[in-house]
Amino acid sequence: MATVVLTVVGGLVGGPVGAAVGAALGNAFDREVLFKPKGREGPRLTELRIQTSSYGTQIPKLFGTMRVAGSVIWATDLIEHRSTQSAGKGRPSVTNYSYTASFAVALSARPILSIGRIWADGKLLRGGAGDFKVRTGFRLHPGGEDQGVDPLIAAAEGAGAAPAHRGLAYAVFEDLELAEFGNRIPALTFEVIADSGAMAAGAIVRELGGRAIEAGDATPMLTGFSAYGASVRAAVETLVGASGAWFRAESERLVLLAGGGAATALEDSGIGSVSRPNLRAVRTIAAPDSAPRSMSLSYYEPERDYQTGVQRAVRPGAGTREARLELAAAMPAGAAKTLVEAGLARFDLERERRALALGWSALGVRPGERVAIAGEPGIWRVDRWSLESMVVTLECLRIAPAMLAAEASGGRALPAPDLAIGTTIVHAFELPPIDDMLANVPRFAIAAAGTEPGWRSAALLLSIDDGATWSPAGATGLPAVLGHVVSPPGAAPAGLADHISRIDIALAHADMLLADADDTALDAGANLAMIGGELIQFARAEPLGGALWRLSGLWRGRRGTEPAIGTQEVGDPFTLLTRDALAMHDLPGISAGSRIRVLGQGVGDVEAAATSAVATGISLAPPAPVHLAAVEAADGTTEIRWVRRSRIGWRWVDGLDAPLGEESERYRVTIAPTSGAERIVEVGTSGFILSPEERGVGNSIQVRQIGTHAVSPATELWLPPLGDSA
Repeated sequence: MATVVLTVVGGLVGGPVGAAVGAALGNAFDREVLFKPKGREGPRLTELRIQTSSYGTQIPKLFGTMRVAGSVIWATDLIEHRSTQSAGKGRPSVTNYSYTASFAVALSARPILSIGRIWADGKLLRGGAGDFKVRTGFRLHPGGEDQGVDPLIAAAEGAGAAPAHRGLAYAVFEDLELAEFGNRIPALTFEVIADSGAMAAGAIVRELGGRAIEAGDATPMLTGFSAYGASVRAAVETLVGASGAWFRAESERLVLLAGGGAATALEDSGIGSVSRPNLRAVRTIAAPDSAPRSMSLSYYEPERDYQTGVQRAVRPGAGTREARLELAAAMPAGAAKTLVEAGLARFDLERERRALALGWSALGVRPGERVAIAGEPGIWRVDRWSLESMVVTLECLRIAPAMLAAEASGGRALPAPDLAIGTTIVHAFELPPIDDMLANVPRFAIAAAGTEPGWRSAALLLSIDDGATWSPAGATGLPAVLGHVVSPPGAAPAGLADHISRIDIALAHADMLLADADDTALDAGANLAMIGGELIQFARAEPLGGALWRLSGLWRGRRGTEPAIGTQEVGDPFTLLTRDALAMHDLPGISAGSRIRVLGQGVGDVEAAATSAVATGISLAPPAPVHLAAVEAADGTTEIRWVRRSRIGWRWVDGLDAPLGEESERYRVTIAPTSGAERIVEVGTSGFILSPEERGVGNSIQVRQIGTHAVSPATELWLPPLGDSA
């Protein structure tokens, strides 16, 4: 910059000679003061990856596409949300707490186009398709000079106290759910698209320098760059040095040059032999070990989610010095390899210097000029210019030829998984006790999943009055394995393993998996699924391609659901029951036949997913008695016997009777003769006596166990009239 200023001033004072002298002084000032390395030339790569919230933190100017952390410029306190669920009669209610936060993050001191992916604590918060993995409101202010105040910030701070941050690109998160991040604001990094496509280093330097810099030659293409550091000078200096470029002084600006090109032909005039004999055709070559033997370049690699990459070049020969450069730029591995090899080649080539002593005709040769020296191969550039005793002395460095594009690998990429969320699917049903915990009120299970593998959870609303009113019901459990019936199993006995029936299931998406289970695992409760209204266990799960599976080796009518055997139809829901996937809800006041309605809305849902379930009483009613039989006695009476079952103690671990599971043992027996009135009796033991008169005619016998809260389904026995072989 000083070269431009002093060249102009010198020209005004002394004409062409003054301009030449000013250029020389300015070139020295630029070299020794303005563009002299200061120890820290630009940003460290880590500065772009660490989110800050300190007052006075510098906001970078972003070019191309970069991944940066940004700076939190505004935030609310954490907001606490409560939801209370009833745990049933006689049990304390459960209060769940969740937290959200709203905040704004500054990204670029230069306008940008858009935001791509967003990472939170290293995991994807926003995918490549623009889908958020966690529920949040999001707005981007791209940094235009006409952008307005964010409405959330204005509402919180007051319209007159909220700045619009014109010229600053920033993002606003509204009510970001924090459960995934330990109930704190996570460390965020953003894929910022500031410009469409890659940018030449020269174009970036030109914009940073304003009208004072002109990019004249082709320079390396960068996927992205962050102008961040102690000053604009630091960013320009780092970028120019890494590109192998230099400046040439013009009357009003600096021109950025790189590589070979048109050159001014020069020939030593011999003037130096008289005035300064030691300068005639002087050539100096520094020792090989004065140049670095190796060079490493740290950069950001887009193919590896902008993780830091390092490329290294080594030259043969003497020396132990190593040059290191951190460049806050994103580029492919091959481009970084080409850059570092070219840089090392320049260090080695610039060991050779040529000094020329010229007459007045050389006053117009400016610092940074390309020159061709008679008798010397290649193109040179003027590095130093001096005027003494009417002799113009030029010190020149050889310009390295263009490097061939190198090939390199950035190493193995381990990107954060970017799974689509899809829409929510919700299944709800009344569930019999499967964990030996007795229910005192109707108990419903809600399971949910998404149509894509990235789905995680959904918020629930529940209505027990057919949609007239709704109440929050917390969140779903972990993603369930669910789908629907494609081919139903048909009827089969509940007391025997069903090796004949098959069930074809279509799961919600192809990434859902089912597994086989042996008899030991089945006995322990593995592969238990609600299919229609029947609980079924399956031994084998055969993939049929895509999301289709075939289930076989069935154990039917589990946990007292044998009345539903064979009732399934195409399209009925399938839900694999696992503890973490079920959200259990006790609903007092629900009577048999009542319908509950459930809404579930996840991050990817435009509309809530809806389902409903009918209260069957199966969570409260004991299972139907079994082994109903008639034993005739010598006195003409007939004893009707049965075996009771229980809502608990399904494992039958002691080999004796199952625990009662109710307040008392009672049964309702209905005797319906072929002729005559029906009779209903209640007994307290698992049997009753049928008189000879009743036994003489045909009878239909039904037995139900009377539970504490509900009556079991009936078990039936037909007794034909005595003497009737039917």
